[in-house]
Amino acid sequence: MRLDGKIAVVTGAASGIGLAVAKRFAAEGAQIVIGDRNADGLRDAVQTIGSSASALALDVADEDSCQAIIDHAVGQHGGLDILCNIAGVLDFGRFAEVDRTRWDRVISVNLTGVYQMCRAAMPHLIERRGNIVNMASAAGLVGVPYNSAYTASKHGVVGLTKALALEFSKEGVRVNAVCPGGVDTPMLHQSPPDNIDWQMVMRSASWLDSGAMATPDDIADAVTFLASQEARRITGAAFTVDGGQTAG
Repeated sequence: MRLDGKIAVVTGAASGIGLAVAKRFAAEGAQIVIGDRNADGLRDAVQTIGSSASALALDVADEDSCQAIIDHAVGQHGGLDILCNIAGVLDFGRFAEVDRTRWDRVISVNLTGVYQMCRAAMPHLIERRGNIVNMASAAGLVGVPYNSAYTASKHGVVGLTKALALEFSKEGVRVNAVCPGGVDTPMLHQSPPDNIDWQMVMRSASWLDSGAMATPDDIADAVTFLASQEARRITGAAFTVDGGQTAG
C-alpha cells in the first residue's frame, strides 16, 4: 500500500496506460480522480476500479477543464498529493503533410495540456509536498521519423519536467517523467499511413526481447514507483522504460 491515504488525479484514464495507472494507484491505497474525453470509457473505468475512484470529463487542451478537475479533486478529498499527466495523442505522417491543424492538436494535448494541469495543481501540491509524474516518451529523448509533432511535444514534456523539478525543489515538490518506448495500447494500434518508411520507424524501437512492446502495466509500475516515497530523492528524471531504444 505504497500510496495509502494519498489523493491523486490521473488524466487519460479511460484506457491504456492511464487506466493501468489508475488501477494500480487504487490497489496501492490511493483515492483517485480520473479524467478523459471518453465518457463511456470513464464510466467503465470507475466500475472496474471501485469506490476509491471518481471521474470527471476532461479535455486537457482546455484550460478551464484542467482547472475543474483539480478543483473537483481538492473539493472532494481536501487536497492533492499526486498528479499523473497521461493523456496524449499520436499522429504518424510525413512532415510535409502535417499541416497546422494536425500540429496544433498534438501540441495542445501532449504539451500544453501538461502545462495546464501542472499549473492548476501546483499550489495544492506545494501545500502537501506532493509530486507530478508526466508521461513523456522515448520520442522525448531521441528522434522518431514520421512523427514530428509527437516527438517535438514529448521533448517539450521532458524539458518542462526538468524546469519544474528545479523551480519547485525548495517547496519539496518532485516532478518526473516516464519515457516509454512502444506500448501495446489502442493509441499505438492506429493504422499508419502507407507512404512512410515503416522499417525506418522500427529501427528506433525496443531491442529487448526481439522488439517486444511493453504492456500498460509495465509503465504503471514505473509511474507508481516515481509517485511513491520509494522515489523520494528522485526529481527531474526522464525515466526510460523503452527496452533499450535510447541506450545506443
